[in-house]
Amino acid sequence: MVTQQVQDAINSQINNELTAFYSYLAMSAWCERENYLGSARWFRIQSQEEHSHAIRLLDFLLDRNHPVTLKTIQEPKGRFSSLLEVFQNAYRQEQDVSKQLGSLYELAFQEKSFMAVAELQWFLNEQVEEEKTCREIVGRLEMVQADPAAILDIDRELGERSQGKPVPVDVSP
Repeated sequence: MVTQQVQDAINSQINNELTAFYSYLAMSAWCERENYLGSARWFRIQSQEEHSHAIRLLDFLLDRNHPVTLKTIQEPKGRFSSLLEVFQNAYRQEQDVSKQLGSLYELAFQEKSFMAVAELQWFLNEQVEEEKTCREIVGRLEMVQADPAAILDIDRELGERSQGKPVPVDVSP
């Protein structure tokens, strides 16, 4: 049984995931315009992952014959001063999503909506990887500061990301 309060919270999380999808798409577009083509690819794949997260939650509700309520998605930030700023925004976004999912998990547990608890466990595990990856990329970009060659090397590595799997980031000097 998924309580009405948990259904409402899952509908809100669908919106959060779609907002993240839209935000990453804007980040991808900025990167491409600035010729960070590897990062553009990385963010495009990341946006697709966020979209799939929204669909997974949507399907969870529909599979249990619960209503889905789609909400308005706000316009994402689309201008940045540097590649570092883009990834700092991505990292903050992942931290926010982790908090949102943690609150949703807590609510589902309190409401004894154990099917939702089981489904949300996957999302919590996924967030550990998402935050770690963004934190490592931010760390590398902070390390190289404004060195164009090093930034382009990182960008090239990010472009090697394949669908559904982030590129492991080597943080060794």
